[in-house]
Order: sequence, then structure tokens, then C-alpha cells
Amino acid sequence: MDGARIRDVTPAVERLPPCRWPSPPGDALIAHLGALRPHIEQLLPGAPTVALDRARMQSPVANPGKVIAVRSNYPGASSGAGDGPQLFLKATSSVAGPCTGIELRLAGRRVDHEVELVAVLGGRVDRAAPRAALAAVAGYCIGLDVTLRGDEDRGLRKSLDGFTVLGPWLTTADEAAAVMDASIELAVNGKLRQSGRTSQMTLGVGEIIAEASRYFVLEPGDVVMTGTPPGAGPLAVGDEVHCAIEGLGAMRVKVR
Repeated sequence: MDGARIRDVTPAVERLPPCRWPSPPGDALIAHLGALRPHIEQLLPGAPTVALDRARMQSPVANPGKVIAVRSNYPGASSGAGDGPQLFLKATSSVAGPCTGIELRLAGRRVDHEVELVAVLGGRVDRAAPRAALAAVAGYCIGLDVTLRGDEDRGLRKSLDGFTVLGPWLTTADEAAAVMDASIELAVNGKLRQSGRTSQMTLGVGEIIAEASRYFVLEPGDVVMTGTPPGAGPLAVGDEVHCAIEGLGAMRVKVR
């Protein structure tokens, strides 16, 4: 990735339909991504560029309606009580991009890292079968799910500001055909802590989305985190976390 440059196609968002209160559910950019793609491709040849290492990478999803996560979806990962998929919700205010960093705001409390494959919904999903659910995915990105250890509700401990890091960008589903069997890893300060392949997941992406759609309607921009391989461990102020998924890129996140 050294020397890589990215193209600024921001003018394409001017093609989004106007919105008045109350805003419709979902993320407008993700919901209209298909319609915007021809305009983005038209802008690309003449778009200004910026060095990737100088860009401030924000979350590729600006306004997720829901962040859905699942426990224990890899062999060897910690398990909890109960049968079937163990879904839970994280606050949307926890979503941030790699440049934001992770703040350890509660002194003396242990905070752990979990690298995950993330699917971003591009269409409405309601009580869908796994195949239809998978077809509604707009794209994929890397997720860094951060957890405060303690006795509080699980969703609360995972919902501190910046505890859902998404990035470095959204890879559209048509460009991510190999993501179902991709290497996934996380290192802290250069030391590998988590490593696996997405094909090791107990439940596939479509199955997780389908299960979630039994409970509530999913909208464009909803974020689905798919679980983490074994090796989740503690973070400390000053750490640098490196996350990578084959075909989706890599991101560095600092702990402060």
C-alpha cells in the first residue's frame, strides 16, 4: 500500500435525492450507491488524488441505523450460554473510522480488541432466507469490535464512543467475491494476536443477516459484524492496532 493514492469523487453525492424531516431510515449514500456508481465512474478519470497515508479515513458508513453483532462465531472463540446465534446490538454512536482512534476513557478497566469481517446492508431485509439476505449486502469492510470487560450489560460495554471501528473503506460486494474465504488477522505493536480465515465462521454472513431479520427489519447502511477469531486480548494507551482482511485492505488504529 506504500505510495497508494485515492481519488476524491465527493461531487457524486450531489446526485443524492433531497431529504426533508423526518429523514427516511437508513444511510442515504449506501441506499443509493447503485444509482451513484455511474456518476462515480464518470468522475474517476479526472478526480483529484490524495496520498492514502495523508488521508483521514472516516467510517465508510456515516449513518448506520443498527449495528448488529454475534458472539462466538469461530471455533475456539469464547462461548456464552444459550443455543443458536447469539446476536446483540451496539450503539450506532460507537461507530468511528480508523483515524479517530480508541479512547480508554474508564481508567483501570480492561479493554479488549476483536477483529471482524463486517457486512453493510444495501437494501431492506425482512424475515429473509439466507440467500436473499446475502444478496442484499452492499459491501464489506474491516471491523474492530472493542469491548470493555466487566459486569455491565454486554451491549453497553461494547458501545463506548469509538468502540466500533470500520474501515479502511467499503469494498462493494461485486468486488469482494473471495471474502467468504479470506485471511483475517490483527496485530498489536507488530505482534500477531489474532489470525484465521472467514471460512471458519460457524454461521455464514447470509445466515447471520437472516437470523437478525427475524427480529427487526434491516435497512440500507445497517452494519452486521460477524464474529472474531480466537486471540482477543487487552489494549493499553499507546498501542497501535493493525487489522487486515484479505481483499479488503488493512487499517491502523491508535489507542489513547
